[in-house]
Amino acid sequence: MNVVIALDSFKGSLSAAAACRIVAAAFSQALPTAVVRCVPMADGGEGTAAAMVGACGGELVEVHGLSGPLPGQRLSACYGWLPATRTAVVEMAQASGLTRVPPAARDPRRTTTRGTGELIAAARARGAARLVLTLGGSATNDGGCGAAAALGWRFLDAAGRDLPDGGAALARLDRIVPPAEPRWHIPVEALCDVTNPLCGEHGAAAVYGPQKGATPDQVRELDAALGVLAERWRETLGLDVANQPGAGAAGGFGAGAVAFLGARLVSGIDTIAELTGLTDRLREADWVVTGEGRFDESSLLGKVVSGVLRRAALGGARVAVLAGSVALGRAEWLAAGVHEAEACAPSGMSSADAMHQAEELLRLAALRLAPRLRFP
Repeated sequence: MNVVIALDSFKGSLSAAAACRIVAAAFSQALPTAVVRCVPMADGGEGTAAAMVGACGGELVEVHGLSGPLPGQRLSACYGWLPATRTAVVEMAQASGLTRVPPAARDPRRTTTRGTGELIAAARARGAARLVLTLGGSATNDGGCGAAAALGWRFLDAAGRDLPDGGAALARLDRIVPPAEPRWHIPVEALCDVTNPLCGEHGAAAVYGPQKGATPDQVRELDAALGVLAERWRETLGLDVANQPGAGAAGGFGAGAVAFLGARLVSGIDTIAELTGLTDRLREADWVVTGEGRFDESSLLGKVVSGVLRRAALGGARVAVLAGSVALGRAEWLAAGVHEAEACAPSGMSSADAMHQAEELLRLAALRLAPRLRFP
């Protein structure tokens, strides 16, 4: 039996590479005659830079003294460097991610993408010929204006004063001033796993604001502020990007990447799958085991599980899902093309306890799943 392990990270507890190693070891124990190969995956969120570096033989470059998501916060973060193509992989979750903000301090009115812009500037100083910007896992709702400010853009109120960082301040945005130096002239791809527009009931603030700490009133405030930003883009740059699929990714940074960096928005899972050669590996596989921290409806809409399912269908491999929790019923995941699914955490276990015991829970879940894998 040929088994490919293609897991995403288990956010906040296990990297994709670590999760794949744990499952591969368990499968080798339970299925000693099977050929097991690991292909760590990502979709543009946490762990994407590491996955790309691992697939392409690059390195992680650490940068110190970056702006964190919160005002006054300082931190260190890494970007990926692929020397063969001089490609920089800037993962916004590194400097501007939700995991960088304690739950009690989460407030997308104040959080900023400035640190991500500083990472981009560091990569540019190194001589990057191509930029891959990953947009998952953000703590922000500022449309990428913080990152743009770090790259020389200015955002002024009606009195000509620079606005403070954060999504709420954009309600007072009167004028955008591009940097004096020419715009970034290298190819930029922005990886995202959502198709949300910038504003409205399916927009950045409405859909993702609450998980970043926004109350219903604050969601309305942030949505209106992004609407002001979209209008200023039209006035200043002649760009109408608010309804482009993916514009609402990362608190509007999807649209901001297009406006400020000239980026092309692309599927994160498709990009990583191409780099890792996943499609070719699945043509030789009997089973592929994929998964993430939580297997739910969103897993089937542009995330790793959905990308693996599409590619497995082309090659004929059967799909099993290992996840911290499984929110879909058996009928739902069977209809989606999943043949087996196993949750790591027992019913009733708290998220904190599950994350604390993530490694052992995943190992045991893999041992429970392995005997159910059979040749087609």
